Amino acid sequence: MTQHPTAEERRPANDGPKAAARNRAALITAAREVYAEHGLDAPLSGIARRAGVGQGVLYRHFPDRAALADAVLEENVREVEQAAAAAGATLDGVLGVLTWHLTESAAFIGLLHADRIGGRTEDRTDGVQAHASALSERVARSLRGHLTAGHRLGGSDDLMLAVAMVSGAVTGPTREERERRALAAWRLLGVEVGPVRPFAG
Repeated sequence: MTQHPTAEERRPANDGPKAAARNRAALITAAREVYAEHGLDAPLSGIARRAGVGQGVLYRHFPDRAALADAVLEENVREVEQAAAAAGATLDGVLGVLTWHLTESAAFIGLLHADRIGGRTEDRTDGVQAHASALSERVARSLRGHLTAGHRLGGSDDLMLAVAMVSGAVTGPTREERERRALAAWRLLGVEVGPVRPFAG
C-alpha cells in the first residue's frame, strides 16, 4: 500500500528566525497593499492570504489589528526618515518619498488623520493614538530639517497641515490616480515635490 506523506511531512523545513522574519515582512507588505485597496477595516484573513501564510502566523506576529497597522506605519515612517537622513537630501526629494507612501498606504494616511488609526471604534485605544502622534511627529521632524529660511511652509503648524491636506486629496481607484491627485494638491499649495518613488537607499 502506498504511503502518502502527512501534512506535517509535506510542510517545508522550518528555518526558524529566517522564516519568521520573512513572514513578518510579507505580512507588512501585504497589509500595505490590502489597506490601499480596501481601507484599514480590511479583513485580516485577506492580509494573511495575500502574504501566503495562515491566519495563525499573522496573529503570532501581530496579536490584533492595531499592532499590524502600527507595523505598517513604522515601516513607512522609517523610510521617510532614511530619505531625510540620506546624503544630499532635499525637501522636495523627501516629499517625493512621503507622497509615494501616501499613494501606496491607507494606513499611512490614517497616521495623518489619527482618529482613523485602529479601524473600528471598538478597536481604538489611547495607546494607538499616542503611538500615531509620536510617528506623525517623527515625519514632521524629518521634513522640518530640510525647510529653508522663509519657506512658505515654515510656520509652526503649516508643514504638517499641508501634508494632512494633501493626504486628504489622495483618493482614487488606482495608484496612478492617487499620485496625480496628490501632486495636484501640492501644486495648489505652491510646493515643489521631487520624483514620487520609494526610498532606494
